[in-house]
Amino acid sequence: MTSPTPPAAAIAARRRQTQRKLADVHTAIAQLRRESGRLTVRAIARRASVSSTFLYENPEARALTQNAVAATHTRRAQHSADEHDRIEATWRERALNAEEGLTQAHHEIRAQRTRIGELMGRLRDTETATSTGESVQAVVTENATLKRRLRQVTQEHRALQERLEGCRANLRHSETRIGELEAELAERAQDGHR
Repeated sequence: MTSPTPPAAAIAARRRQTQRKLADVHTAIAQLRRESGRLTVRAIARRASVSSTFLYENPEARALTQNAVAATHTRRAQHSADEHDRIEATWRERALNAEEGLTQAHHEIRAQRTRIGELMGRLRDTETATSTGESVQAVVTENATLKRRLRQVTQEHRALQERLEGCRANLRHSETRIGELEAELAERAQDGHR
């Protein structure tokens, strides 16, 4: 067997060294992913103990590094978007709850204002009625007038009730008399046919 020529041996050694460096890059990327470390060209180069130049110049190392960094950016962007959506959802929920609470507060305020208005009106009426002697005298006079009028209406009602009873009695008597006369006519009609 002949030993390889010096340039061929150097090329083979260089290929082995490149393969070893690529394996170290694979290992470094896997470790950084597990540790949730930041995947950058510099971090991968440091972990793999290779130069940044190697990562940029070797096509396979460049592809591995770019894919790893892109995947990290994608994961970070997705995580950031998910976190943003989660925060947005909680704020949206808070906003809806606040809006509902505000609506209820407005209804309650409206109801309280209405109630306060009614109570103020009653208070004003009471103050007006009790503040002047004339008002009290006017209420007493009006009360006496209303009682007198009630007695008159009651008497009129009683009189009308009695008249109604009398009319009903007359009507019953008239119906009875009409019935008797109809019976008498019927008897005469039968007698005339015989």
